[in-house]
Amino acid sequence: MLALFIMALSPESVGASVDSIGIHILHPQEISQVRQLFSEQNTNKHTPVYVTIPYSLADTKKAEDWQLFFKQSKEVNVIPIVRLTTAFEKNTWKVPSRSDVVLLLDSLDKMEWPQPERHIIVFNEVNHAKEWGGQISPRTYASILEFTANWAHTQVHRYVVLPAALDLAAPQSTMSWDAYAYWQAVYRENAEVFTLIDAWNSHSYPNPAFSSAPSKTGRTSLQGYKQELAWLEQWTDVELPVYITETGWEVNRTTSRYLQQYYTYALQHIWSDERIVAVTPFVLKGEPGPFANFSFLTGDDKPTVQYLALQKALKQLCGSQCPQSISLR
Repeated sequence: MLALFIMALSPESVGASVDSIGIHILHPQEISQVRQLFSEQNTNKHTPVYVTIPYSLADTKKAEDWQLFFKQSKEVNVIPIVRLTTAFEKNTWKVPSRSDVVLLLDSLDKMEWPQPERHIIVFNEVNHAKEWGGQISPRTYASILEFTANWAHTQVHRYVVLPAALDLAAPQSTMSWDAYAYWQAVYRENAEVFTLIDAWNSHSYPNPAFSSAPSKTGRTSLQGYKQELAWLEQWTDVELPVYITETGWEVNRTTSRYLQQYYTYALQHIWSDERIVAVTPFVLKGEPGPFANFSFLTGDDKPTVQYLALQKALKQLCGSQCPQSISLR
């Protein structure tokens, strides 16, 4: 099976694309390292790269740091996708109140962003109890999503509102819900909320164990977003572009030898989908810590297997024909 998969790879394949790839970062200070990841591809530094980054209640008190992040993003032409978060308390993320949402959005609205459109994500993987105050509550999330979208759309600046991406591999249990059971519950609570968002958000990981080949299909695969968009269109009659704000492989004995080929295949056959606006693999700098095997940089800022694999895949697809104007979004 693996041999057949490898033989299918070819840099000349129709549809090869690098114009959606970006990166997920955890801290605003990492903005200076984003462009280095794409520096080998003979690209123009003035073309855009999408970057997903969390923004918490604590960050509302760090206006200088964040204004510097937005300033530097403009200098290197990064388009931030800002994921709203609250505060981590008692091993869970606090359920946001409406006043929390207002604080987050008003503080962001006062800053000078690099582009006229401002992308925000309304919290994260809320089908996990630990992401929502230790509980699973589609009802309260539907209410918060509606409030946030409405508030964002009344701000001075133009906001592109994305819902929380769900964990597509989460089981139905007391601590997590199946993603589609969750969205069905949101739909029953408030079907109109799906008309208030501007784009879809997906965490399409190559499961199980973040280790599957990209050619695998289905809800828990790298192509999971396809089923999400199909569900959205079937139940809500809404067609939206999609941002894949988390994806990628864990480095282990199964994946480490084939990462470059996996990235090449994904760029050629999956992330070239015209419905995809951006893909930001997780995570630029996750070491030291629980995300070390996903990290593109080590704790002392050295390239990891992930970093080199993506660079080589991009270079393979681009080659000497890569134009100066190509967009690594």
